[in-house]
Amino acid sequence: MSQRTVELVIGRLLTDEELRHRFACDPIATIAEFCERGFELTRGEIDALLQIDAQVWNQTAERIHPRLQRSSLRPVK
Repeated sequence: MSQRTVELVIGRLLTDEELRHRFACDPIATIAEFCERGFELTRGEIDALLQIDAQVWNQTAERIHPRLQRSSLRPVK
């Protein structure tokens, strides 16, 4: 709905390792989770987020300082 909401979603995807993993595994459910939590996204914004190559999130996140990241405690498989 607003640029601010899109920025919040992108920011979370780039700084939250667990969320990024969930998004890579099931992007539709992850976006639905955002919407259930009150993030108002238009259909166009949702479609645009879903069209981004999943590797973009990981590659970009690697460039963000670790102190700004929320790391996952989930064991690596």
